[in-house]
Amino acid sequence: MLNSILFAITITLMYSAPLVFAALGGVISEKSGVTNIGIEGMMSIGAFVGASVGYYTGNAWSGLICAGLSGGVLALLHAIASVTFQADQTVSGIAINLIGSGLSMFLSRLFFNGATTTLPVPQKLPKIFGFLGEKYDFINCINLDITVLLSLLAVMFTWFVMYKTKWGLRIRALGEHPAAVDSVGVSVYRARYICVILSGILAGIGGASVTLAIISQFTPTAISGQGFIALAAVIFGKWKPMGAYCACLFFGFAQALVIMLGGGNNAIPTDILAMLPYVMTIIVLMLFVGRSSAPKAAGKPYKKGSR
Repeated sequence: MLNSILFAITITLMYSAPLVFAALGGVISEKSGVTNIGIEGMMSIGAFVGASVGYYTGNAWSGLICAGLSGGVLALLHAIASVTFQADQTVSGIAINLIGSGLSMFLSRLFFNGATTTLPVPQKLPKIFGFLGEKYDFINCINLDITVLLSLLAVMFTWFVMYKTKWGLRIRALGEHPAAVDSVGVSVYRARYICVILSGILAGIGGASVTLAIISQFTPTAISGQGFIALAAVIFGKWKPMGAYCACLFFGFAQALVIMLGGGNNAIPTDILAMLPYVMTIIVLMLFVGRSSAPKAAGKPYKKGSR
């Protein structure tokens, strides 16, 4: 019984970590006033770059860093379209999703002899307890990937910056009243660029958390909607770091249920179980989307001098 509980907690935390990184990126971007539904594409390119760099270098940490940078590059494209050219942010985000998934498949075929699946990473990201798991069987039951710890630290750091620093105050003001920020001499465009790029970096790291810590290689279905689940977590968490973290734990638990109920002889078809996280996402959106208030300026291009 105890082992089953520990296993459920471990799986929940492991599968929630990629969502946490991506959801934090969504919080930062939308708090600055830029809607970023391109997180799915940024996670996809991060998942591929992380796995491929990890394979060719034999160093998972190098893959994680490069994955963040690749997500940042896609986010830069979104920032150029949304902030500089004031394009429709939803359309730009959809384009980023298409670019991210398509480019990942193209590059995979280019670097892995026509295959859409990369070769396994020689060494995945380390576990939190490392060598202790080799000595004590009990530790193995709770031996979590390092991404779980990194995601928690990222939440704490984001919360501190957002609510305890002058920079965080400016970010929140950007999403509510950008003209007020502009009036005190802060460049709205530059600040939004920084926030959107940060969101892409976090989303890229989230994608690499899947391919470097969970499945050890990139596949066409490695992300499969996790970027959209992360966006649902942003709404469920009311655009707050801690709220988004709790929402990601909820969705991670849904994935844990899929794994736990999918084993053994049971009457629930695997196809039905695989739908569970997405069904729960739809239910959450139906229940909470009307009760959560997004930043007032989110999704609205800012023109300098406007009020």
